[in-house]
Amino acid sequence: MSNPFEKWRAGLARTRQSAFGRIAAAFGATELTEDIWDDLEALLIQADLGLPTTTALLDDLRQQARTEGWTKTEQLKAGLTAELSARLPAPPPMAWNPDGPTVILVVGVNGSGKTTTTAKLGARFQNEGKQVLLAAADTYRAAAIEQLQTWGERLGLRVIAGQPEGDPGAVAYDAVASAVARSEDVLLIDTAGRLHTRFNLMEELKKVHRVVGKPLAGAPHHVWLVLDATTGQNALVQAQAFQEAVAVTGVILAKLDSSARGGMAFAIQETLGLPILYAGLGETAEDLTPFEPAAFIDAILADFG
Repeated sequence: MSNPFEKWRAGLARTRQSAFGRIAAAFGATELTEDIWDDLEALLIQADLGLPTTTALLDDLRQQARTEGWTKTEQLKAGLTAELSARLPAPPPMAWNPDGPTVILVVGVNGSGKTTTTAKLGARFQNEGKQVLLAAADTYRAAAIEQLQTWGERLGLRVIAGQPEGDPGAVAYDAVASAVARSEDVLLIDTAGRLHTRFNLMEELKKVHRVVGKPLAGAPHHVWLVLDATTGQNALVQAQAFQEAVAVTGVILAKLDSSARGGMAFAIQETLGLPILYAGLGETAEDLTPFEPAAFIDAILADFG
């Protein structure tokens, strides 16, 4: 029987072979010296854990080293593995709306993989037996509407779309009303994703967030932020902007298989306190995988021996 973690190890090969591989090499020495601590700090930052997360992690490890009298790199290696695991809790179980469709806003900047991820989520929920509706509310980008419609045709999913340059709030409203009328289980709304620094985009997202609650009280039930894992720490700036605008409830790490910066997962948890729900480990719909902290930790530390 194959190792259930093999997909994660393959998907995180770039992250493992970059900074985390160099961390493993640093532990090739036997004695625990101050140079080892310095090397570990530099390598964790290079792995895109970020300075705040790295500092907090090393403070905890140094405290353990003093308390327990560590003298060997093997002890530090074991401590690092345990600390990384403790900093990456499992995502909460999916909460479904018992009184109608579960409405999910999918947000993120253009180029993050947002529209593709929306479609892949639709495929996943469809495979779980859910009736799924997609809404193309990224009306500022005609290609996004066409892309979601193409995915819908391929997957056999219904898509509500407006006209390019149309009102995204109107598309979102109509989609919620339609999902309610047809008693569908899940509505995934792809939203506009121009640069997060544009004030008007965030105001538009706030409007969409408000509008979807009119035909269905309590909607949206989830706001999921798609982050491009290849952008590393830069994604955190985006995340904070979206979190302030529309109360993000979870993160999806797209393109994790293309990234050498998987360490950003720890920074997301430490800095934003948001659960990571899914990770993109390949191109196909099946490669959008529920986030599994144990598999993630195993994959990035597989070279530790």
